[in-house]
Amino acid sequence: MPKVDRRVQKSQEAIKKAFIELLSEKSFDHITIQDISDRANVGRRTIYDHYIDKFDLLDKLIEEHINELRKLCESAADLDFVEGNLMWFEYFERNSSFFSTMLASKGATTFRSHFLKFVIEELESEVDVTEGKNKGLNKDLILKFFGAAIVELVTAWIANGLSEPTQVVAEQMGILLDRNF
Repeated sequence: MPKVDRRVQKSQEAIKKAFIELLSEKSFDHITIQDISDRANVGRRTIYDHYIDKFDLLDKLIEEHINELRKLCESAADLDFVEGNLMWFEYFERNSSFFSTMLASKGATTFRSHFLKFVIEELESEVDVTEGKNKGLNKDLILKFFGAAIVELVTAWIANGLSEPTQVVAEQMGILLDRNF
């Protein structure tokens, strides 16, 4: 495994943190590389060493979190939805500044579309329309319906539209998914 330079890692973390903070304060369109540079206390060149532009930074940040969620799904493959959801919601909680900003900011459409696509991909193997309770239903419709429901529930929970604790929301969403798949 290649050794990661601590200074590089520290710079990248500062850049990501600064970017998330800025996204919570103003729209993506109004954020400049200079804003990020000033907030992260790094030179503009340092940002360009790691990212092509602010779009690349946003894409890489989203990709990083989606990949972490994917790893959680892989490790939860043998669990039921209730246990698997708890892992997800604990991850959302640990990374709440990122998720609350992504789901609440004006630039959130990019994240929501990536998140929805990912949720649908993860649900795809769970949906069986050849037998059981979903026999004869349109698989695409089921995936879009539950994908949108999950994204909306996570968004409401993160934005404090749901005041229930992590455990309760994860458990109840898991029960609903177990009932339908």
